[in-house]
Amino acid sequence: MLDSHCHLNDEILLPNLEVVISSALISGVTTILCVGYDLVSSKKAVEIAEAHQGIFAAVGYQPENVKGVDLSVLNEIEKLASSKKVIAIGEIGLDYHWEKTPEIVEHQKEFFIAQLKLAKKLNLPVSIHARDATQDTYDILKEYLPSRSGVLHCYSGSKEMLLQFSKLGLYFGFGGTSTYINAASVRENIAICPKERILSETDSPYLTPVPFRGKINEPKHVPLIVANIAKIEDMTLEECEKLINKNFEKLFHVEL
Repeated sequence: MLDSHCHLNDEILLPNLEVVISSALISGVTTILCVGYDLVSSKKAVEIAEAHQGIFAAVGYQPENVKGVDLSVLNEIEKLASSKKVIAIGEIGLDYHWEKTPEIVEHQKEFFIAQLKLAKKLNLPVSIHARDATQDTYDILKEYLPSRSGVLHCYSGSKEMLLQFSKLGLYFGFGGTSTYINAASVRENIAICPKERILSETDSPYLTPVPFRGKINEPKHVPLIVANIAKIEDMTLEECEKLINKNFEKLFHVEL
């Protein structure tokens, strides 16, 4: 199985990194995409990926972290992307949950567009963070989405917007929230999502699936998520595993 979006580079998981990776392997999770969210975490993602078989990296700036940061920092992100283990630019996008002032929103858009252009230049797909900013995310992707496409990680938008994003050729990451009792909308999104666009993720160390909700999340919990997706899609676990692996290979141009 695979985890298409997690943060082994987070300070919560880093102290026990080798144990976390070993536990994932024991659980059958053999492929992990470690995603950066600023320059320091992107450097760490590359470092982790280069030191471990089956782990890849994405490098980029999450929207919550671009406040007060100059676009010139993307020169460093581009240098990091030269590693053979970097298979995406991410996570990038928009987040209006806490910051809604026009100046900050505009700066997030500038960073998002600049990183989409970088992904196009480097011929890489993107991992996208979109929170309370679905329409603006769609509008920007409609104009600037790289030819290699991307994934809307931890998708939480509406069913209607999922179908619109799907027309752009985007993929959708689903994680622990799909197991929450009060998250029926996420399961509805999985049900209508084109099967060839579904990916499993944990967003570790966050969004831990049931029955471990409230505890630190790890890639080892992927089997719970894949089993839930399989149930919703009326597939066997093996069929779902193969489907998600195929989708990952197609999006990120890797062989598993």
